[in-house]
Amino acid sequence: MSLAYVIVAVLTAAWVGFSGFSLLRRAEFVTQPLVEYGVPRSLWTLLGLAKAAGALGLLVGLAVPAIGVAAGVALVLYFLGAVVTVLRARSYKTVAFPILYLAPIIATLSLAYAA
Repeated sequence: MSLAYVIVAVLTAAWVGFSGFSLLRRAEFVTQPLVEYGVPRSLWTLLGLAKAAGALGLLVGLAVPAIGVAAGVALVLYFLGAVVTVLRARSYKTVAFPILYLAPIIATLSLAYAA
C-alpha cells in the first residue's frame, strides 16, 4: 500500500464524509440544490447515509482492500447518479460539483489498483 493511496483515500473519505454529514444535518448549502433538482426530501437521509457509509468504507479499505474498492465503486455510481440528476434538472452550471467528488474517488480507486 503506497503512501499516496493512504493520503488520497483519507482525504477523499473526509470530503465525502463531510458531505454526507452535512446532508444528514440538513445544511442549507447541501439541501437547497436538492430542492432545485427535485430530489424528494424522503430520500435525503438515505442519501446522506450512503455518502457516510461510502466514506467509512474507503477508510476500512485501508485495512481490508476489497471493502475499499467496493465503497469506491459504490461512490462512483452514487455521484454518476448525481451528475444525471443535475443534468435532468437542466442545472448545467452546477454539474461540476458532483464531478468534483468523482475525481478523487476515481483517483483513490486507481491508486488502490496500482498498489
